[in-house]
Amino acid sequence: MNNKKQDTDPRILRTRQLIRDAFVELLQERDVEKISVNRLAERATINRVTFYLHYRDIPDMLEKMADNMIEDISIVLDQSTESQRSDEETNWRSMENVLKYIAENANFYKTILSSRRVPIFRDRLLMLLTDKIVSALENKGSESNIIKAGIKKDVLIWYDSAALIGTIVAWLQNDMPYTPSFLAKQFSLLHHRV
Repeated sequence: MNNKKQDTDPRILRTRQLIRDAFVELLQERDVEKISVNRLAERATINRVTFYLHYRDIPDMLEKMADNMIEDISIVLDQSTESQRSDEETNWRSMENVLKYIAENANFYKTILSSRRVPIFRDRLLMLLTDKIVSALENKGSESNIIKAGIKKDVLIWYDSAALIGTIVAWLQNDMPYTPSFLAKQFSLLHHRV
């Protein structure tokens, strides 16, 4: 997907994917506190030593997996903004591409974003969305309908970022009843409510 991953040995990527998949499976079965390195390595069909070549422990693994998640979504967002004409089209296409990416990895995102016991993924996604919303508001400046309506910027940021994550999680939990394109368009219509 990006240069860093392309430069990484395919065996390392494959092993990390095995660990990630095993973690998701185990998280669907039990609380994160009950997932041990032994159990994770066994499920991933690797040995413990191999796990420790990649991660110090489970918290380190979670941290690195969250970093990778944000890096991947950021790449999707950056690719979306390269060829668009208007801010509105850019926002809609960016959201559509993120939703397509999430749909392609639905099992992972459904599990990690729905887990209350592993908040790092939701928290990191919230930070990324918040940054994107702040950037969009700063680009519009005083021309923003939000500013003109007297809505406080911080309230809008809290509301929009929480609404986006909540809707994405609900969409995943309901087995994605709408296409990414349709849902992105709905977000766009909702955003123009003010």
